[in-house]
Amino acid sequence: MSIVDFLWNLGPWNWFILAVISFLLETIVPGVHFIWFGLAAFIVGALSFFVDIPWQWQLVIFAAIACVTVFFMRRYAAPDMHGTDEPDLNSRAAQYIGREVLVEEAIAGGRGKVRVGDTLWPAQGSDAPKGARVKVTRTSGTVLIVEPTTA
Repeated sequence: MSIVDFLWNLGPWNWFILAVISFLLETIVPGVHFIWFGLAAFIVGALSFFVDIPWQWQLVIFAAIACVTVFFMRRYAAPDMHGTDEPDLNSRAAQYIGREVLVEEAIAGGRGKVRVGDTLWPAQGSDAPKGARVKVTRTSGTVLIVEPTTA
């Protein structure tokens, strides 16, 4: 008995085996890739238990369901679709915009360092002596763009 004969005799169980393999791969491989194929395989397996569908049509149904679930989830479950109450959570420098900070290393020639809490940050802006207070107006990567305060 060959492997092909063995798999042929399993019938609809092949789809459930494919679903389980896909779900296991989903837990191992980073990202959300295999869950949609596993879901499609499970649905085709359940359908083929109740309706006698030729294997060629089972493959077509599997492909159609997999495509529909992938495109549906990409459209409606995209991470950028959901707002957050802390949009700058992973952009530490952006959290300092609007804050007044102390110049730690004089800003000369447009570059220097400012102290934010217990950390020194590279800064760009108008020349300012050590100890001057400046306001963070924007960021460029991890560089704080500052301007002198009016007070």
